[in-house]
Amino acid sequence: MKFLAIYKTVERNTPPSTGEMAAMGKLIEEMVNKGVLLSTEGCLPSTKGARVRRAGGKITVTDGPFTESKELIAGFALFQTKTKEDAIAWTKRFLEVAGDGESEIRQIAEAEDFGAEFTPELREQEERQRARLAHQQSSSSA
Repeated sequence: MKFLAIYKTVERNTPPSTGEMAAMGKLIEEMVNKGVLLSTEGCLPSTKGARVRRAGGKITVTDGPFTESKELIAGFALFQTKTKEDAIAWTKRFLEVAGDGESEIRQIAEAEDFGAEFTPELREQEERQRARLAHQQSSSSA
């Protein structure tokens, strides 16, 4: 099972300290070694971002900073665990290192979740797209 943990906290306009980065690096290394962590990234301040919203058929773009927000998405982690409880346990460990904030954990939809609606043709299309993405990622990191 895959889970997305979205970390939300108050806006921080200063980079983490060397000690904070070392502590997070140690946890990330443990998670990678245990085969739990598939991906993780932190976000830069909202001053460097934008919000794109669609309402009533109209699309609007708002550049950061997002001062009206009390908590902003500060990063994410993608886990592969056997149970939701395992994902929660790893998220608790993350919050111990990251500090105050909250993480929303959402299970990632997989082919089996769609039943008969996910036809063999759609499955084949998805497999082609995943293979192409994997190829692009390996090419860009080389």
